[in-house]
Amino acid sequence: MMGKEKNVDAQKKFGEAINTGNLEMIRELVAENVKDHDPAPMQGPGPQGFIDFFTMMRNAFPDLNVEVEHMVTDQENVALAYTISGTHKGDFMGVSPTGKTFSARGVQIGRFENGKLVERYGSSDELGILKQLGVKPVTS
Repeated sequence: MMGKEKNVDAQKKFGEAINTGNLEMIRELVAENVKDHDPAPMQGPGPQGFIDFFTMMRNAFPDLNVEVEHMVTDQENVALAYTISGTHKGDFMGVSPTGKTFSARGVQIGRFENGKLVERYGSSDELGILKQLGVKPVTS
């Protein structure tokens, strides 16, 4: 498998890990020294940081699903637009389960070396998720 295909394969496996809850797969797909420019709140470093974050997300949204809408690749980068969705059945950032569903858009650019994620930029509509769950923004 050439570099580009290997990277796309790694990105697809990362999505599969999220969607199936088989999060230990992430260890094989993310470099220990990964540089995440946009970590989630409370996300620690390295592969374990991703595993802990998605464990929290899957506990809050057991049917969590990431669907890639569009993907663009070159020799070392995989860029994607995705939709993330789920049903709120567990605690999420201090918010008790509402039973409501959400669907939000996001984008991510991952740089890979030897089929492992080494650098990541990303953004998802976190405010949109909270709004769909009925969480009122805190105003001062």
